Amino acid sequence: MADDGTVFVRTPDGEREVGSYPGSTPEEALAYFARKYDELFASASLLLQRVTQTDLSTHDGQESLKALRAQVGDAHVVGDLARLDATVEQISTALRAKSQVEGEQRAAARQAALAKRETVVAEAEKIAAQPVEKVQWKQSTGRMRELLDEWKALQRGEARLDKTTENALWQRFSAARNGFDKTRRAHFAQLDEQHASAKAEKQRLVAEAEKLATSKDWGPTASAFKRLMGEWRQAGRASRADDDALWQKFKTAQDTFFHAKDEVVAAENVEFEANLKVKEGLLTEAQALLPVKDLAATKSKLRTIQDRWDAAGKVPRKDMDRIERAMRKVEQTVRDAEQTRWKKTDPELEARARSMVDQLESAVAGLKDDLAKAESGGDERKIREAREALQAREAWLQQARGGLSEFR
Repeated sequence: MADDGTVFVRTPDGEREVGSYPGSTPEEALAYFARKYDELFASASLLLQRVTQTDLSTHDGQESLKALRAQVGDAHVVGDLARLDATVEQISTALRAKSQVEGEQRAAARQAALAKRETVVAEAEKIAAQPVEKVQWKQSTGRMRELLDEWKALQRGEARLDKTTENALWQRFSAARNGFDKTRRAHFAQLDEQHASAKAEKQRLVAEAEKLATSKDWGPTASAFKRLMGEWRQAGRASRADDDALWQKFKTAQDTFFHAKDEVVAAENVEFEANLKVKEGLLTEAQALLPVKDLAATKSKLRTIQDRWDAAGKVPRKDMDRIERAMRKVEQTVRDAEQTRWKKTDPELEARARSMVDQLESAVAGLKDDLAKAESGGDERKIREAREALQAREAWLQQARGGLSEFR
């Protein structure tokens, strides 16, 4: 401290004036400027600690360093200025290192953000590229909305991409969403047309069914309802609400008819069961006529049974085929017997049989002469051939005579 009260500090470059502290002793003046140094050094040390030991950003660190350099450059303090400068340089070095690390982290974060956005875009494009006939519309539409929310969340919470990359990805994502939405609208427009067409067709079927509901013409009406049911299945689907309402009307008309029919059938079945017992008795009588011994008597008795059979009336549907088939079998057996009898009395057939016998008898006589000649000649080959031919013709003659005897 000079005699006039000016305070100096020694530096490697020489002494430097730092100020004055009037009305004080040299010790007090030096202590005052030393405290200012301590405060400034403490600020530098604290900044160094924040840069190296906390998550202080490089940007904030650089701003703080800039302010600290201004303070150090214009510092009116007494202390180890070289040490203070060294601390400032340490801060600068640490910030450069931190900037490099942060740059690498930002690059990694951008890569991760890019990968996430590309995943969102790829899934959107995959959904948009589905064949229309395989799209699960509710699920796919919901997923598209979720992907848009994910995109927005990535923009808010993830590292920002460069504008060119960001725009390119957004264009792809937007094109996928727009394409899917266009396809969806076209699909549902077509579906609405199909629903309207199906609704109109089913309204027609309902009206026809309601007209038939009170019909008592059981057979044709049942067939008509079967036809209407087939047309209903071919009509396609209307909207769920319309389809359910129309089906309820159609089913009500159908049930009305078939419930009435079932009541009539139930009443008829009581009568038909009685008819079945009668026909089972007649069937037993008819089966007792077999085997046919006296054709004329059997035919007469069978005609009587057939008249009673027709008069007995209908039987339950479940027994109809069984009992009718059994009676047809008896009738066929009698017809077969009649056919066999006719063949045995047919003059033309008898004449053919007589002609065959005559021809074979003549052939046998000729072969006997041939055999005698061969035996007299002693030719073994001719004897063998003549004997074989004679044996064959005699066997045929025996069969022909047996057939002829059936006509006698």
